[in-house]
Amino acid sequence: MDKFDKLSGVAAPMPMVNIDTDMIIPKQFLKTIKRSGLGVNLFDEMRFDRDGNEVPDFVLNKPQYRAAEILVAGENFGCGSSREHAPWAIKDFGIRCVIAPSFADIFYNNCFKNGILPIALPQEQVDVLMKDAEKGSNARIEVDLEAQTITSSDGDVISFDVDSFKKHCLMNGLDDIGLTMEKAASIDSFETTASQARPWV
Repeated sequence: MDKFDKLSGVAAPMPMVNIDTDMIIPKQFLKTIKRSGLGVNLFDEMRFDRDGNEVPDFVLNKPQYRAAEILVAGENFGCGSSREHAPWAIKDFGIRCVIAPSFADIFYNNCFKNGILPIALPQEQVDVLMKDAEKGSNARIEVDLEAQTITSSDGDVISFDVDSFKKHCLMNGLDDIGLTMEKAASIDSFETTASQARPWV
């Protein structure tokens, strides 16, 4: 998993509430078990019309937000089903950080396991960043995970809370497999001892 330390990028404003996982990645794209390739279908039913043409007014189709790495959204982001394809699609599109007043618990935890930093902030602070994001590609927001700060394009600094264990995992690029591999020496030692004690197993 990619490490997350600092991120300075364009933020796309999406002031919608209750953006669920089916909106993030519709059910017809859940057939794959690969984490890559889903970015083209992110927000598919909002980004494209029935003929597959881009919807010009959708934020991620606008030239200034096509390379957005941060998403500023409304409350209860990632609600709905527990599909892990949702953070896969967000990450594959190129978004590394989602800022919102609140998140669905399963989606929130899945983000950390897939190299995405979800930041929950009070509504008034989200409003400040939403307004900043509306400035377009000239307004870059900086997210510093180690310092736990967000700096707007105007220089306003907002602090955020994050679980220390999740922070450690994200900064070191550790998903569940990575965490297990950190204990590889202990696992090998245990298996050797167990094999000697019970060779018939």
